[in-house]
Amino acid sequence: MKKSILILSILTMFGFFCPTSKAADTEKQALPSVVLRDLEGKPVDITSFSKSGKVTIISFWATWCTPCKKEIENMKDLIDDWSTKYNVQLVTISIDDARNAQKVKPYVDGKKWKFQTLIDVNQDTKRALNYPNVPYTLLIDKDGNIVYKHIGYQEGDEFVLEDQLKKLANKF
Repeated sequence: MKKSILILSILTMFGFFCPTSKAADTEKQALPSVVLRDLEGKPVDITSFSKSGKVTIISFWATWCTPCKKEIENMKDLIDDWSTKYNVQLVTISIDDARNAQKVKPYVDGKKWKFQTLIDVNQDTKRALNYPNVPYTLLIDKDGNIVYKHIGYQEGDEFVLEDQLKKLANKF
């Protein structure tokens, strides 16, 4: 028991373990303006999602990231229900570099993802948001503020996200 607490303390101290962190209400961070490309090559400013009148889940992922793909697949199974209950949309942003970016569209098509997917080959969002790695998930309120951040993925984290959606729905 003491050994596991020590290991957890060390991992936390060095930032390797950060299951969730919520942006404080007093320190709301707006979604930064970053222009990416969709799967058809059209430019999309990610702030446009905050102007949709919907709550937005943004999931950052890569084709080489197994936990990322699992998280998105699990959210895919819930997104229709969430859309109805919480007026939410799901957007995925691939951080695959230029040599792997050509794998993104075939992967998305093969998985039949119906939500919008953007590609960030230069990792501009990573620099703008200062997140360590993928999977990384954001919850954006209707005003474009980041209200929840989550690093990593474990089976069931999508239900923690749903709890955040419920809280946000109760605010409006």
